[in-house]
Amino acid sequence: MTTVLIVDDQPLQRLGFRMLLESHPETEVVGEAGHGADAVRRTAELHPDVVLMDVRMPGMDGIEATRRIVAAGGRSRVLVLTTFDMDEYAHAALRAGASGFLLKDALPEELLAGIRAVASGDAVIAPKLTRRLLDAYAHHLPLRAPGEEADDPRLRSLTDRERGILQAMAQGWTNGEIAERLCLAESTVKTHVGRVLAKIGARDRVQAVIFAYDLGLTRPGALG
Repeated sequence: MTTVLIVDDQPLQRLGFRMLLESHPETEVVGEAGHGADAVRRTAELHPDVVLMDVRMPGMDGIEATRRIVAAGGRSRVLVLTTFDMDEYAHAALRAGASGFLLKDALPEELLAGIRAVASGDAVIAPKLTRRLLDAYAHHLPLRAPGEEADDPRLRSLTDRERGILQAMAQGWTNGEIAERLCLAESTVKTHVGRVLAKIGARDRVQAVIFAYDLGLTRPGALG
């Protein structure tokens, strides 16, 4: 059972999400919040598995609320939802520590799958935003020669196989795709992913991807 806190300043929008989530036995809505400050408070009280976070709200917005929830160090993960298909929101949300970013017009099955993925420690980004987001992120990277990587002890701690797994994650591959392309069992890939996250100190796959780009392990042009 995945517990969810719904954050949106529109009561009808919250009701719609609640009806959808409560129609599926694997999700339970434990609370609602109408603005960012309330979201931070309710998350601290309820400890939901996933916070379904709107971006544009009066007072504290969803980006700042996400930053504070993540900084608190609890187990709750944030899945940002917005009607605004704009890269700056996605980039800001992921930088704030969100584990995923979807548009509100996502199909119900996509939303439910996103909630399950985020709850399990995976990352979710709306497919049509992924390439644009990574291409935009390239402008924030340090300039390095082709193939040049930063000298970082966390990167050196990875085995060759783990480094390959990290590169595949940074290229947007799912565990299933990694398993197929590297001829591994998916359970083995999951084990490797867990070890990679632990060694580099990443909360989830989103942070792992940012880590890989920051250190020059892969570039947006390598997205496959």
